[in-house]
Amino acid sequence: GIGLDWVWLDFEHAGPSPWDSQLLADLTRAADVAGVELLVRLPGGDPHLVRKVLDAGVRNILVPRVETADEVRESVRATRFRYGAEPGTRGVAQGRVTRWGQDRDGYIDEEDANVSLGVMIENTTAVDNVEEILAVDDLGFVFVGPSDLSVSLGRPMEKDTDEHRRHVERVERAARDAGVPLAGIANDPEAIREARRKGYRIIRMGGELASAERVLGERLDAVRE
Repeated sequence: GIGLDWVWLDFEHAGPSPWDSQLLADLTRAADVAGVELLVRLPGGDPHLVRKVLDAGVRNILVPRVETADEVRESVRATRFRYGAEPGTRGVAQGRVTRWGQDRDGYIDEEDANVSLGVMIENTTAVDNVEEILAVDDLGFVFVGPSDLSVSLGRPMEKDTDEHRRHVERVERAARDAGVPLAGIANDPEAIREARRKGYRIIRMGGELASAERVLGERLDAVRE
């Protein structure tokens, strides 16, 4: 309720099981009440998991560590009832997403129009294949993952090297050329302004752990002094 446009839920590195559909349904209810979008990062793009998360009411999915257009296409197809001129691989559900079967009229069209699946580009293989990945039909957005990209380059957490910068810039340029929305991390107002200048449309501006550490750490230091 503090005014954020969206909230990042991390089911890759932390949190409970992403297969817990009751938990996800509760979280989507909370988001509906607050008028905020959820972006749910899954541990992978398994179509079975993608479908289950969507049926709980999630609308925005982020798939990490992708490498090829084929695997991205398989994940995106799992979010669709119709995929271009072909059938998608999503199944008709009877849970919260349809008010337990009451909202059947327009359900399929509404879901296909409003669900978004994005991917994280965070290793050198993905960067090498980024143009093909961005050409996947109905890809919602592309998120640049700087930390894991530094690991893939053999220099963990060194994100200011020329090599790292070249890889990030290639993704940014390819996304702009393909017309795919760019997503990334910027943690202060000046960095956010710079990200917007570069064309970023989805910006993660921090998390609760770092925020708590900064605020409570400063208070604790003051008390100790």
